[in-house]
Amino acid sequence: MRLAARLALIRLLGGRVLPRPVRRVMHNLVRHGFDAYAVGGAVRDLLLGRPPEDWDVATSARPVYVMSIFPRTVPTGLRHGTVRVIERSGAEVDVTTFRIEGPYSDRRRPDHVEFTDSLETDLARRDFTVNALALDLRGNLVDPFGGVRDLARGVIRCVGLPAKRFTEDALRMMRAVRLSAELGFRLDPETARAIRRYADLLARISVERVRDELERCLVSPLPDRALEDLRSLGLLSHVIPELEEGVGLEQNEHHAHTVWEHTLLTVASTPPAPHLRLAAMLHDVAKPRTLTVEDGRRHFFGHERVGAEMAGEILSRLRYDKATVSRVVHLVRHHMALRGQPDMKDAAVRRLINRVGAENIPDLIKLRRADRRASGSAGGPADLATAALLVRIERLLKEEKAFSLSDLAVTGRDVMRVARIGPGPQVGLILRRLLEEVLEDPSLNERSRLEERIREMVRPSLTRMPGRKPDTR
Repeated sequence: MRLAARLALIRLLGGRVLPRPVRRVMHNLVRHGFDAYAVGGAVRDLLLGRPPEDWDVATSARPVYVMSIFPRTVPTGLRHGTVRVIERSGAEVDVTTFRIEGPYSDRRRPDHVEFTDSLETDLARRDFTVNALALDLRGNLVDPFGGVRDLARGVIRCVGLPAKRFTEDALRMMRAVRLSAELGFRLDPETARAIRRYADLLARISVERVRDELERCLVSPLPDRALEDLRSLGLLSHVIPELEEGVGLEQNEHHAHTVWEHTLLTVASTPPAPHLRLAAMLHDVAKPRTLTVEDGRRHFFGHERVGAEMAGEILSRLRYDKATVSRVVHLVRHHMALRGQPDMKDAAVRRLINRVGAENIPDLIKLRRADRRASGSAGGPADLATAALLVRIERLLKEEKAFSLSDLAVTGRDVMRVARIGPGPQVGLILRRLLEEVLEDPSLNERSRLEERIREMVRPSLTRMPGRKPDTR
């Protein structure tokens, strides 16, 4: 359905296009004599035919009146006029008083706000025209800054002067890029010029806020365009400058693209899970630092190992949690592991699975396939061998279940019982030897057969121990 048709439908249906809890909150405010509008991104998404996520209500009622009207409220931001209303269904709706904002000394929030009775004045403080929209219970759309026109044109444009919007909160520059990638829109030229001019202000924004916007860029429908916009607008150098080292860097006969171009294509070819797209973004980050040239051929020996170290440093700098850092680093470290090799036996494939972890195989397969699709030279013998390997890995994972110590049919307690030894390094040594044998021949992974192998491993030492007869069971 086109935008014009959605507008007509909204006018026809009125408040019925709003979720029932939002509608009830707005109706209650209006019934008490106040203005009430659904505002912001939810209205934008409604017009675009996208499922809105969070609904916000703007009202002429001061916070004290909002709290008196509704029996269950949480004063989440009284200083800035926001009260969270817990509607009778349990749904939560943020209600904010129309306001005028003071200066942003911390580049994040206004130092103070003044309440106003003017909806247009309130909309004037918002970041982008497509977010400066309001909808009342009758289906009337308030659009003082041309947001609907920009939705129709597919443009992200600042409300008022871009310089003012970005100096108030520099994170809005990344938000502009993110919205562009999420909606498939382009940046208004004046807005883009202002981002280039004020890009350095991003260094003053907290790392956590920058990280969250970066991640939303990565999981958007157009992550490659978002990353290129971040680079071309001067923002990437304040987030992950290491990635810019790959811009213009030629690779070798296995790649038709530069390191940077290949990175963009790999990210775009990876499923939109945060850890996968982070790994795709960083999988070749070390290539510029590992480049060597021998006999005219370009090599990047060890780039996966160096890249894993760099990925760990980058993600820690962005204050990712340890679990995410560990997961992404592991993927970067082993992203070259799933390469097909001639005459590779099943035992070697099992050892490969053991080395990288069976739980990581699905992600490594996705990353490897994206990596090869993004090479620009896919389809050669090496790719056919890799494709065959991935099929074999998937088959072995489906048919067999012994790839790690925890998969063995015996435990450390069994080793101590059968070998009649106490806890110590010998237990781990025996288990690892058993796993090696099982990886070679999975049929050995039966309790009785493994216990017999344990006896065989320790029988010579038991024979030599004074006063102890060998176990002849």
